[in-house]
Amino acid sequence: MSQLTVGKDVLSYCTKCKLNLGHTIVAMKDSKHIAKVKCNTCNTIQSFKDPSQSSKQNKTRTKKTSTAPSKVVSVSDLWMEKMSNTKKKSTPYAMDGKFTEGDIIDHVKFGPGIVEKVVDDKIEVIFRHEIKTLVHNKQ
Repeated sequence: MSQLTVGKDVLSYCTKCKLNLGHTIVAMKDSKHIAKVKCNTCNTIQSFKDPSQSSKQNKTRTKKTSTAPSKVVSVSDLWMEKMSNTKKKSTPYAMDGKFTEGDIIDHVKFGPGIVEKVVDDKIEVIFRHEIKTLVHNKQ
């Protein structure tokens, strides 16, 4: 796993967007714990929220009894994992193209990426260094 430092991209729960999105690390508590992140979508600076804990935040809160360290995954590690687990061929990205979850796209500027989520006419794509929301199925 790559070293976490200021300027690197990580997945975090955005309290404004209410989604797990790509964030840039702005401040660190120490060498292993992230303090503040900046949302790459809405540009708000907020405390780091582990995406694996975001679904639990909306439920009834209970006091934790153990302080086990949470696993933080960088965007590049997530990209490598997703790309190595797929057998699909890449297709060139176009706004008028229709994509589904798991498709591999080849973007002119961002390079190869994998479609993580499809919402109406937008797709969330994990590229090697960042997560981007792109338009698709544009008529």
